[in-house]
Amino acid sequence: MSKKTVSIRMDDADYRFLSVLAKEEREDVSKKVRELVDLGRVMLAIEKYKKSEASIERAARIAGVSVSKMMDILHEHNV
Repeated sequence: MSKKTVSIRMDDADYRFLSVLAKEEREDVSKKVRELVDLGRVMLAIEKYKKSEASIERAARIAGVSVSKMMDILHEHNV
């Protein structure tokens, strides 16, 4: 998978949070941002599925996982 470079603006507090989190886990800020985006995709998929705004297939596409994995994620979140 190819990667794109993105420049974003964020509040100082958010950047400090990311910096501390990255330092604690001995990773760089870019990796933490990617992990948080991945987590956000999963959480968005769960919310859309819970509200019947997305089928299991669409939720899986939003989350970037297989349908089987999405079913596991929903089960883990008691959905």
